[in-house]
Parts: sequence; structure tokens; C-alpha cells
Amino acid sequence: MHNKWYKDVVVYQIWARSFCDGNGDGIGDLYGVYDKLDYIKSLGVDMIWFSPIYPTPNCDYGYDISDYRNINPEFGDLEIFKKVLDGAHERGMKVIMDLVVNHTSTEHEWFKQSKKSDDNPYHDYYFWRKGRGKNGKNPPNNWLSMFEGGAWEYNEDLAEYYLHVFAVGQPDLNMDNPKVREEVKGILKFWLDMGVDGFREDVITFISKKEGLPNGFPLPVATGYKNYVNGPHTYEYLKEFKDDVLSKYDCFVVGESPMVNMQRALQYTTEGDGQVLQMMFSFDHMCADCFMIDYIPTPFSLRKMKKAFSNWQNTINGTGWNSLYIENHDHARIISRYGSEKYRTESGKTLAAMYMLQQGTPYIYQGQEIGMTNTHFNSIDECLDVATHNAYNIFRKFRFSEKFTMDKINKGTREHARTPVQWDDSENAGFSSGTPWFKVNENYKQINVADQENDENSLLNFYRKLIAFRKDNAVLMREGSYNELMKSSKKFYVYERILGDEKLLVVANFSEKPCTFKAPDGYDLSKGELVLYNYSDNKLENNSYTTRPYELRVYKF
Repeated sequence: MHNKWYKDVVVYQIWARSFCDGNGDGIGDLYGVYDKLDYIKSLGVDMIWFSPIYPTPNCDYGYDISDYRNINPEFGDLEIFKKVLDGAHERGMKVIMDLVVNHTSTEHEWFKQSKKSDDNPYHDYYFWRKGRGKNGKNPPNNWLSMFEGGAWEYNEDLAEYYLHVFAVGQPDLNMDNPKVREEVKGILKFWLDMGVDGFREDVITFISKKEGLPNGFPLPVATGYKNYVNGPHTYEYLKEFKDDVLSKYDCFVVGESPMVNMQRALQYTTEGDGQVLQMMFSFDHMCADCFMIDYIPTPFSLRKMKKAFSNWQNTINGTGWNSLYIENHDHARIISRYGSEKYRTESGKTLAAMYMLQQGTPYIYQGQEIGMTNTHFNSIDECLDVATHNAYNIFRKFRFSEKFTMDKINKGTREHARTPVQWDDSENAGFSSGTPWFKVNENYKQINVADQENDENSLLNFYRKLIAFRKDNAVLMREGSYNELMKSSKKFYVYERILGDEKLLVVANFSEKPCTFKAPDGYDLSKGELVLYNYSDNKLENNSYTTRPYELRVYKF
């Protein structure tokens, strides 16, 4: 198990709509991805993860799927997908798909059939329920959705409600129905037989609901979540998918697991016959500058971030395997959150090494490698995301001012991660020859791939060096123990990786102001090889040094 190939890979996530437009219609597509395969390979990554590229009406930009066995016409077709898949494989890169089976789109044929009558064979593919009260017009329970008001939508023709834990256009599948599980297995086989190498499973710990769908404790949003997060049959259904399909392929599966703690994660990821997921995405470390959700910001706490990373490292490693990430399609840009836009390159390098040298499989989100930052939205009318509008409506419902509300939107919206990738300093940042579907960040002339390609000290080239270092030290990265040092520090994140006589000391400074770093006991920095850093002229004095803003030093012994 210690030599499983997924433990040595680095994954690059593509949110296709904003990656690269290959046909000039303003929307990123698979033609653009194909054109950039050599660039992706040049990073040193081993795998591409596609956020959903299936047909969709885009109520949640792809996470509302209307056909699981086809490609969104805005992105291309199965022919260009197969060309991209083959092109990636020819370059030594694997490809995984986003699997979204907690819910479908209301435009999916299953749902269209399900709402025809209560005796339709597809009716029980979803959670249809009669309303409460004398007229049956009160929702079946008090649940609230994650994205869009109440979790129940009324259908006049059926005089029934359907459940949607997310947007109205995303009805939840009833995984308790064995026919639905057979459908999921068919989807898995379809893509695996085509040559796909695995899946990232979206909110996979939501697929089992508590029997009877009881009321939940009232909250401003997501009332009832305890009745469907890590529900009673989640593990059982994932084991079924593994035993009946996944175990028959050399594939890789990572599960998204909101609100699942470390101990629970071990149930799914512990290596052995009972393992159903290779790893899970945790969320704890993404709450170092907010209270539970991104729209309730708090001052960035380095100690909170360190504790989250270390807890998962210490709990999972040796038994299961960790996923490592600091950006994806669901969060604002990390330099604008945990780093510094003023010291963008320096803090970007520190953030990169800080997470990618831990034990686990690292993920890089498109644009992260060049240090793309948050943009600014002047009004909610500039925002397109259903979750952003939901947050805006909640703030306004509680009578917060427009200025206050937009400040919170600009702090927390995931739309910052969805501005088009900045390829060069030409019009539209080189993303499209047409009119981009979404605003391009105004700083594209200062932050773009082409400019950084020509700068050996750029953040882009640092990512290449960092990935190459992981490859050159694969056994240490895979097998080396993790031990955090200086836990109480509010300025430094310091940890060691140890394997036999090999040691790696990672020193990440998160302060703009000068401060003194003194080597931990047992370390003579003058005898270590400085293998990664973000400043030149790295002097030492008495086994210590005075830091520069967001200074990074990684020593190998």
C-alpha cells in the first residue's frame, strides 16, 4: 500500500469555463485545454482533475448535471474530450473526473420523468414528499439549503415537494433506492472504460439521509445538515461502489467531505480491505480567516491554520493518506487570504512550500501557480454564482447595509477563483479572442503566465522547482514522518520531515515585519543544504537569521 501511485502524484485542477477558450466564444473549453497540455505538463504535475464538464443548465456552473455520459456543448464533445484524455496520457499525465451524485440537475431526464406522476418508475429516484399542514403547503421539514433558501421546492402538478440540499435546480438523489446506486455504477464504468483514471467525488458524504428526514436545529443556513452529513449508509454505499466497480480498475478516488472530522475520515480512508476512498478533502485549514464559512471573516490566525494541518497530518498519516490543497474552485484566492498581495511572489512561494512539503498528495488550482489574486465586485449584479447570491440575500434579509454586505461578499465569494486564467498581457489576458463570459482581473498585465515564464525567480518557476524537488525526494515525501515545531509561534510555521538519516526542515515566515528565527534544538543550519527559498543572500549568524517579509527557507540534512 505504501507504493500506491497516487501517493507520488501532483494534481492540477481545471475549472474549464475559465481556463482557456480555444474557439473564441468567450467560454473556456476542451479545445483550450488541449492547446495547453504542454504547459500543464511543464509544471511537472502528473494528473489533471476536471471540475464537471458534463451537460448542464449552469445553475451551479456544472455541479448540476443533466447528462452524466456526455460533454457540455459549451466545452466541446466526447471526441475532443477523448483527444484531451489521450493527449494527457501520451504526456504521462492521468485524468480524473468530478463525480456529482448527491444531486442532479432538474433538467436531467431522471428528474423530468420523476415529476410526471408519483407512480412513475423514476419518482423514487429523488426525495418527493407531501407537505405538512391542512393544505399540505408547508414543507415536509424545516431544512434549509446550502445555496438557496429552503431545502424543499413545491411542485403544483404533483402537490409534492422535492428535496434540494443545494440550489433549487439541484434535486437530491435518493441513494437508498438500489436502482439509483446501479445508475451510479454505470456512470463509473462508462468513464473508466473510456480510460479515465478516477474521480473526485463531490460532497460524497451527503449521499445518505437520516431515515424519516427529521427536523433540524434552526440555523440561518443549512438547517438539518446533521441529518445528511455522513448519514447512516454513506460508508455502505461507497463500499458497494468500490466492490462492484472501482476495485476492478487501477483507479483513484478522492472524496469531498464537508463537516467530516478526522476520526470519521479514517473510516473511509484507512488502508486495507475496508478502504473506500484513497483520501478525502478536509476543510479545517480553510477556516483560518473565517468563522465556519467564508462570508464571516476573522483576522487570519496562523496558529489556527497550523493546528488544522498538523491535526490531519498526525491523525491520518500512517493509517490513511492526506490530500493537500490551499486553493480550489470553491474559495477565494489564497494569497489574498493567507498571504499578502503586497508581497505576492514572496508569500506565494511560502504558501506553496508550506503545504506541498507535507505528507500527502498535493493539488494545485488553475492560476494558483502564477499567484492570481482576488478581484473586486462593485455590486451583486456583477456576481453570477448562486452561492454568492444566497449569501448576499441572507445578509440583506438580516438588514445589513449594502456596503457591509458587499464587503463580506468581496472577502468570501468563490467567484474570485473563477475569473479567467491570465495567460499574457494582451486583451482579455490571452484567455479568449472573444468577449469573456466573466470579468478578467484588472491586474492581468502584472500577473500572467507569459511574463513569469521569462523570469527564473517567478512564482511559476518556483512551483516547477518545488514539484521537481518532491519528485527527486519521492521516498522522503511519501514516507517521512511529520513533526511540527514552534507550535505557539504566531509568525512561523516550522515542521520537519524525517526518514532515517534524512531530514527536511521547513521554515515558513508569515510576518511582514523583521523577526529573528533561531534554529530548533538539534539543527545546525550551516550544515544543511538550503534547497528552497524565496530570497537571495541567505545569511546566517549564530545559527539564526533575521527574516524578510514572508521569508521561506527549506533546509535538507
